[in-house]
Amino acid sequence: MNTIERSPQGFEEQLLRDLSAHVAQRAELASAGRPAGRRTPFLRGWRLAGAVGMAVTLTAGALAVQTMKMGDQSPPTATASEVFHLAADVARQQPELTARPDQYVFTESLATIRELPTSGPYRTIRNQRWQSAGGVAYTQARYRPETDPNGWSQLKVLRIDDPADPDKELDAFQPPAYHGDLPTEPDELLRYLRAHPVDLHLPEGADEEAVYGDESMAYTTAWSMLDGYVPPRALAALFELLARQPGAVVISGDVVDAAGRHGVAIRMPGVIGGNLDLIFDRDSHVYLGTRNSVVRDGKESLYNAVALLRIAIVDRPGQLP
Repeated sequence: MNTIERSPQGFEEQLLRDLSAHVAQRAELASAGRPAGRRTPFLRGWRLAGAVGMAVTLTAGALAVQTMKMGDQSPPTATASEVFHLAADVARQQPELTARPDQYVFTESLATIRELPTSGPYRTIRNQRWQSAGGVAYTQARYRPETDPNGWSQLKVLRIDDPADPDKELDAFQPPAYHGDLPTEPDELLRYLRAHPVDLHLPEGADEEAVYGDESMAYTTAWSMLDGYVPPRALAALFELLARQPGAVVISGDVVDAAGRHGVAIRMPGVIGGNLDLIFDRDSHVYLGTRNSVVRDGKESLYNAVALLRIAIVDRPGQLP
């Protein structure tokens, strides 16, 4: 049975919509002070984006398009299991961060995303998020076009969309972003993940028993934890566990992530309607981020990619490390 997969950076689509509105508002305010007849070099025009709402079509130079290589024909030099074990060895050597439940996991990333899954321009967004370490508060975020250092949005509270009603936001806190209670041995971790599956927020009518009871659900939960902070020994156990997942394969050829870093991509199995790749540094095997692609009529195209730049523990939303 296929596993329903939630992108580790599931808020990026909403951030893109908000960013479009934010950029448009900045341009509108700027144009109000310009003499008639002058046109901004930043905006090419307006368009309606259906259910997404108002968005802007930007000039080619306004937002960089990060080209993502989807792999070539050269054979991979290692198996997925070998790459995961190398990543586990590196994870054990990382310094450990500690957090109280009332603190926040700060992450900064670059997200290259398409507004529509198979068409439209790519936008590159710099995203800063503050996730509740203990799951006792909402996630907050701000973001800007990568080419506009002064284009930061206001800090925004993020909520989860209701799959049955896209316009409705679920009034629920996010799960803890600091995974300090995870077992540090793969077998124990597997049992823990089976007992504590990630909430997929399934639509009404979905067969929850079949989805959550599937053997691959533990691996889906493991992917989701890469969205927060996992301490070094637990992260090593998580990668060793993922090394066991049947069907994971290395994408052949060099891969470039959303930040331009060269890596190796492992394609995870069981994703409906597309593919999820976990990306590791080509030389050090440090975890770099993810990319998601969609498959339509047998053709694969990149939908979004997220490159993790830094992670830290801070005391409040908006605070930088």
